[in-house]
Amino acid sequence: MSRSSVQIGADGRLKHLLTTEGLPAEMIRHILDTADQFVSVGEREVKKVPLLRGKTIFNVFFEGSTRTRTTFEIAAKRLSADVINLNVGASSTSKGETLLDTVYNLQAMDADMFIVRHSQSGAAHLIARHVKPGVAVINAGDGRHAHPTQGLLDMYTIRHYKKDFSALTVAIVGDVLHSRVARSQIHALKTLGVPELRVIGPKTLMPAAVERLGVRVFHDMTEGIRGCDVVIMLRLQNERMNGALLPSAGEFFKCYGLTAEKLVHAKADAIVMHPGPMNRGVEIDSPVADGRQSVILPQVTFGIAVRMAVMSMLGSQ
Repeated sequence: MSRSSVQIGADGRLKHLLTTEGLPAEMIRHILDTADQFVSVGEREVKKVPLLRGKTIFNVFFEGSTRTRTTFEIAAKRLSADVINLNVGASSTSKGETLLDTVYNLQAMDADMFIVRHSQSGAAHLIARHVKPGVAVINAGDGRHAHPTQGLLDMYTIRHYKKDFSALTVAIVGDVLHSRVARSQIHALKTLGVPELRVIGPKTLMPAAVERLGVRVFHDMTEGIRGCDVVIMLRLQNERMNGALLPSAGEFFKCYGLTAEKLVHAKADAIVMHPGPMNRGVEIDSPVADGRQSVILPQVTFGIAVRMAVMSMLGSQ
């Protein structure tokens, strides 16, 4: 069974959202168009629509992430769903309960949708293959594999500011090797027709044969962002700083941190993005993060609308 057939039903509708890989361009555009309708909900006095009233959504996080869990919870509540948050990593699995045992027990409580985050790549796919028909699964990050809603909210942000993907030069900078976000971004950007996609970082933080994904690899930051329309900075996990992959946070910032001096090599109207949370002074300098070209806070706002779009499409089946 292919990844796309797990995600998309025979009727062409979205069944699960597990990865941006193999997601057709028309489906990505449909999600972004649907999100357009939800952006204004956050500006209302009453920030609710009744689309998922009576539905029960479980936020099942086997790995911690306050930001992602919170934005999914806000999105679900704005759709009038009942939301249950579970930090499963600290409960059932530590007692020897398997991943599928946990899901089957929650499914017995009449769950309509699972938002799943797990440290193992493929966990969300496994769950999607074992839930009852009509129960939807959204991958909120699995290992190094995928983080599709983050990839989609990044596509929404780029489209909002740049309109057309077909003439863009986009650079993704930093720890590409460990980044599920980068993989989701690359698949979506290629599908939407971005002609020039670059990845920038030290050799130790690049996946083997990353060029096969259709990207150009740069190890020099200045050359890499030259003439770019979009610069996406990736989070560098502090826990990797003391390993063999990097000499120090200071050395990384000197070579690959985004400063105003480096940003001048991109286009004058280039936008700066970051999936968050940011390490200021490591991946990005504060004057850039808070500067006129930064769209990092709008990304968060758009993220709620995109997650509302995905949940509304999955929950209306």
